[in-house]
Amino acid sequence: MNPIVLIPARMGATRLPGKPLKDIGGAPMILRVYRQALAADIGPVAVASADPEVAWAVEAAGGVAVLTDPDLPSGSDRILAALEALDPLGRHDIVINLQGDMPFVEPEVLEACAGLLAAEPVCDIATVVAPEASPADRANPDVVKAVMALDPDSLYGRALYFTRSTLYGEGPIWRHIGIYGYRRLALEQFCAAPPSPLERREKLEQLRAMELGLSLWATIVGAAPISVDNPSDLDAARAYAETLR
Repeated sequence: MNPIVLIPARMGATRLPGKPLKDIGGAPMILRVYRQALAADIGPVAVASADPEVAWAVEAAGGVAVLTDPDLPSGSDRILAALEALDPLGRHDIVINLQGDMPFVEPEVLEACAGLLAAEPVCDIATVVAPEASPADRANPDVVKAVMALDPDSLYGRALYFTRSTLYGEGPIWRHIGIYGYRRLALEQFCAAPPSPLERREKLEQLRAMELGLSLWATIVGAAPISVDNPSDLDAARAYAETLR
């Protein structure tokens, strides 16, 4: 395998405009994400953004950024565009899509995602789940749940479905973390297809991949990384950064 880590980022987030450049403990959020990806040491790292100011911030810190078409509809489309610009000869066969709003993601989480693709040749797309943080997660539509075929002693398994709906019955609830590892062909197939019916219904683009017949697997990590989606999340991330000083 020859992985590359690509980080989509955009300034126009509805709930937190300008999100990539928000300061967290003295550094823009996008740089914190970039540095965590570098620390995983699984391959080269680049940011994919339609916003010049994001690219400038990354490059000014010595990083790699690719400007992408602002009309691209999703982060997945942005990382494919960046991949084609950085690697037109197709040397990288694995693409790790790391969201640009996880400033403290542990390098081990990225390693686990890439490792799943190495361990399971039938896996087209790898992703990550964590145990529920509280019983309230079960009914929270903002918490995406993964339904998995999981052997009792295994730390990873095939994903059967993803949903925002409440899950009932006995057994653990796996909280989905939006980090993906794609085989390059799977990423190309995914981006070439239009949004699917289940994707539109649940507002979860990974369901498009499942409707295309691609095989998704998920690996379990200890806890979900801090994700910054709104102003209160940003306050929490800044408070956490202070504990690291």
